[in-house]
Amino acid sequence: MTETITYADFEKVDIRLGTIVEAEPFPQARKPAIKLVIDFGPDIGLRKSSAQITIHYAPETLVGRRVLGVVNFPPRQIGPFMSEVLTLGFADAEGAIVLAGVELPVPNGAKLC
Repeated sequence: MTETITYADFEKVDIRLGTIVEAEPFPQARKPAIKLVIDFGPDIGLRKSSAQITIHYAPETLVGRRVLGVVNFPPRQIGPFMSEVLTLGFADAEGAIVLAGVELPVPNGAKLC
């Protein structure tokens, strides 16, 4: 079981919906990854992310996919790439990541509430 947090703690994490607009292999990463550029709408704009999602996804299948990301973590240097967003997903039974998304239309930049 995880530690209990308050609603105020939850509100500190800014999770937004975005659309992947670019995806390319990231061979310089220590663990297999894909470099993403995600459009989080006019207020946040385009943000870059390195995602370890190569088991279930190829770069050419990702453009246009709607994803959730934490947009208020500090940027993180991953090899020669600066990741600005933590792209969210769930581990499957083997530990490979499956991207989190939404099933109905929601505008880019919408905040998880």
